[in-house]
Amino acid sequence: MAMVLGCYLLWGFFPLYFKLLAAAGAVEIIGHRIMWTLVTCLVLVALRRSWARLGRVLGTPRLLGTLVASGALITVNWLIYVYGVNAGRTADAALGYFINPLVTVALAALVLGERLRRAHLLSILLATAGVGVMVALQGSVPWVSLGLALSFGLYGLAKKSVGGRVDPLSGLTVESLVVAPFALGYLAWLQAAGGAAPQGPQGGAGLMVLLVLAGPVTALPLLLFAAGTARVPLSVVGLSQYLAPAMQFLLAWLVFGEEITSARWAAMGLVWLAVLVFVVDLLAQLRSLPRSRSR
Repeated sequence: MAMVLGCYLLWGFFPLYFKLLAAAGAVEIIGHRIMWTLVTCLVLVALRRSWARLGRVLGTPRLLGTLVASGALITVNWLIYVYGVNAGRTADAALGYFINPLVTVALAALVLGERLRRAHLLSILLATAGVGVMVALQGSVPWVSLGLALSFGLYGLAKKSVGGRVDPLSGLTVESLVVAPFALGYLAWLQAAGGAAPQGPQGGAGLMVLLVLAGPVTALPLLLFAAGTARVPLSVVGLSQYLAPAMQFLLAWLVFGEEITSARWAAMGLVWLAVLVFVVDLLAQLRSLPRSRSR
């Protein structure tokens, strides 16, 4: 329970951390995040002496291909998220993560052929209506919200396809490894072009330390999530997943002072109603299970 809640609490506070990195651009932040996550993972692999596991994954083309795709998807997800936070659109990012579980259910139906429950269909329709209201009233597509929901939904689909064949640490290591050349190339080009994070009050050694910490800081909740979800009932995970976007929305509204327009409130209201239907249906399913299965 501590692992799962710790994971979502860390994700909920992430906007505060990424605001400290605002002097660097979103791509530079993610470049550092990739490189230092890889370093963190390799240190953990060495400490756990799990090189054989890592080698098995790298030597299995099907697993490697799936992790290449998941590495690209989570990189896109992080880019959109960091851009959204530092562009003053944390509320849109929160909306995306409220929608994400419903996108995951829809993808499971479309790609895996899973049957949609009526409550799931109603939730998806309500969330879609929320996005439609936002487009109609605001006059623009909330691409930050939709990009986050879709990229993370597809990432979850990719991770599901490898199932229990890849342990969490090996998976995160490979995902970081496959995108590291692009990150390193971009950071090298940025340094050579003189476009790296500035010196001064918002730059310098302090900013560099924070950029280096982006690796372990973002790797920790992912590892906590993988370890925690293997040890607690699915209901805990299902209900806890809304903690992070709720915290992010409150930070956007009460701390960052982002303007929550009437269009956003209307969209959020419909999405929250969709979430309520989803959660009530989840609880009803759990109550209908035999006690041993529920446990």
